[in-house]
Amino acid sequence: MNVFGVDIGGSGIKGAPADLVKGALAQERLKVATPHPAEPKAVVEAVREVVTHFDWQGPVGLTFPGVVVDGRTLTAANVDKGWIGLDARALFSDALGLPVAVVNDADAAGMAEVAYGAGKGRKGVTLLLTLGTGIGSALFVDNVLVPNTELGHLELNGHDAEKHASSAAKEEHDWSWSHWATRLDDYFAMVETLFSPQLIIIGGGVSRKTDKFLPLLKPLRAEIVPAQLQNDAGIVGAAMLASQLKA
Repeated sequence: MNVFGVDIGGSGIKGAPADLVKGALAQERLKVATPHPAEPKAVVEAVREVVTHFDWQGPVGLTFPGVVVDGRTLTAANVDKGWIGLDARALFSDALGLPVAVVNDADAAGMAEVAYGAGKGRKGVTLLLTLGTGIGSALFVDNVLVPNTELGHLELNGHDAEKHASSAAKEEHDWSWSHWATRLDDYFAMVETLFSPQLIIIGGGVSRKTDKFLPLLKPLRAEIVPAQLQNDAGIVGAAMLASQLKA
């Protein structure tokens, strides 16, 4: 069963049909740049470009980098503030002329990893952290999602944690892998103290390079592993949610 997923990030918007039997992309994804400023009208047009490229007809799942409740986007840390309080589900559905589901981006990635990837079959507390433009989080207890945790906005050393330890912060300041690892140590120690996860999954684009920094991290009680679906997890998770619209 193929369902379309779109992952809206701070730097790129990417989408493709996803095979929900295999938990993988059914076709090569298309990626376009996220508009700047990432205001609603511009992002909708970028999403429409991605969806129409595939001549897709059917439900579409969309991720969003912020809190999403009942299709409404309630925060907008890394996109335009015009998203705050917006009925994003209706906006995208009207623009695409298709049924739409909207979900927090990290929650979508976590759903995919728990169903198909590094978290499959794991019990207890699992925490997925996406290290990208910001830090996204998805928290699961016995495979059940606790939505919209937004742990990248925990305070660490007087700032949002994502300003201290995101992949974007590493690039902006040109930190070495070893220096970035020390910052990740601070962040991971904090989330372990708060949530005592048995498993921490590292997602986002940097999950392709975990060999560069995972060996440099201080040991935790939690096992730390890279996401198996890597940067496709958000697309697959969004498609999983959209598949429920077919019922």
